[in-house]
Formats: sequence, C-alpha cells, structure tokens
Amino acid sequence: MRRILVLFAALGALAAAEVTAFTTGIPAAGLPSASDYSGTVLPEKAGIVSWRTLAQVQPVKVGGKMVPEFSKDILALDRKSVKIQGFIIPLDMGDKQKRFLLTAVPPHCSFCLPAGPDAVVEVQARDAVKYGFEPIVVEGRFAVLKDDPAGILYRLADAEFVGPATAAPAAAAPVVRLPAPTR
Repeated sequence: MRRILVLFAALGALAAAEVTAFTTGIPAAGLPSASDYSGTVLPEKAGIVSWRTLAQVQPVKVGGKMVPEFSKDILALDRKSVKIQGFIIPLDMGDKQKRFLLTAVPPHCSFCLPAGPDAVVEVQARDAVKYGFEPIVVEGRFAVLKDDPAGILYRLADAEFVGPATAAPAAAAPVVRLPAPTR
C-alpha cells in the first residue's frame, strides 16, 4: 500500500511540474509539406530537379477513380535525363541497392514512407548504389507514371550515382518551456 501511495505522489508531482519540449518552429497552420520541408534539408540547386517541382501534382476524379494530374513542368521532364537529390530507402537486403526509393526528406522509420507519393521516386540503377543515411544525387531517365498499380508517380531508370548531395546545415531546435497542465 505504501508503494502505491509513493507512486501516486510521484505522478502528482510530475503532473504539476513544468514540462520541457523541443520544437522545430511548427507554424500554427500545421506542418509543412514534404516538398517545402525538403528545401530546408536539401537546398535547391541548378541542374537538379527540385522536390517542389515534383509536388506539382493533384489528384482528380476521372470516371469514378482518383488519378494524378501533373503540371506542365513535370510532364516536360517525362523521358528526359534528369538529376534528383534525396535520401535512400532500400527495397532489397544488403548495403548496395540497384532498386530503391529516393525521398525528399530523411526516413524516420524503417517501415514507413516519410512523405506522400509526390516526394518519392523509384530508382532503378545500372550499378548498385551504396546505402547510407546521407543524401545523394542520382541521374537517369525520368518517367512520369500516370497509372502505376503501386501508386508510384515517378521512376528514374538506368540511373547512375552522381555523388553525395549537400545537406543544409542542421539548426538546433530551440527548447520551449510549456506551462504545467491545469485541472
């Protein structure tokens, strides 16, 4: 009985204490889209297709089915050789990948995509690419997929590793003190 009273006292003290949380400056309107956030992680560079460009797609209803409607900028990239920078999500076992996903933002879970379909490109590489946590640049033949059964919107075929991408310097997250909860 005494242990239960001590536990309740500790929980009560914890509830009355000031709570410390980290924030990344999330605006009141909510989190940014992956394409907007990627600009803070991977600065846009000339000669590399930006994730902001790839985000120019909207779902539209056609014949009782939702399909992607791509901007003219995206359609102009179809079947062209392009460079894209991003983070690898491996699809096969091993430290070298011939087929993988490239994403606009770093993955946060081994089992989850970190963003929506407009922030993911399926890559089919000529030669295996070494998997790592740092962003890379790849170049290949870009394809706009209008009706992929897996929901993938973009594919980069015959891709080659160009080199590492330059990530933006990490900014320290400010510490914010939250008031104690009220009853």
